[in-house]
Amino acid sequence: MITEWLPLTGWIRVGPVAGTALWALAFYLGFSPLADRLIDRCYRWLQTLGPSRLTPRRDAQTAALASLASLVPFLILAGLVYYGLTVSLGGSWAVSTGLLACMGSGVYELGRRDGQASG
Repeated sequence: MITEWLPLTGWIRVGPVAGTALWALAFYLGFSPLADRLIDRCYRWLQTLGPSRLTPRRDAQTAALASLASLVPFLILAGLVYYGLTVSLGGSWAVSTGLLACMGSGVYELGRRDGQASG
């Protein structure tokens, strides 16, 4: 039933999309200070492109767009890592190690934030 709604499922494979998304999330969580700096830089850059008067709605749209734009470097890096692991180990290992990397970077991020809060 869903395949009737999404005619593109014939050429979009789930493995590469899932593997790249998992690796991108792992890099995003593992390098969250870098991600925060990227968001700030994209936000400032987008503000210089727009009009000088920002309404609250326009400001929220700019912040959302900056947040989405900051994901692009992580998606590119994740795609390269997924491709390298697929060539060397196989597709299922690339997804599995992406899942492990997500769990590891999630634990790291929780510990990093806890350390910042207590210290």
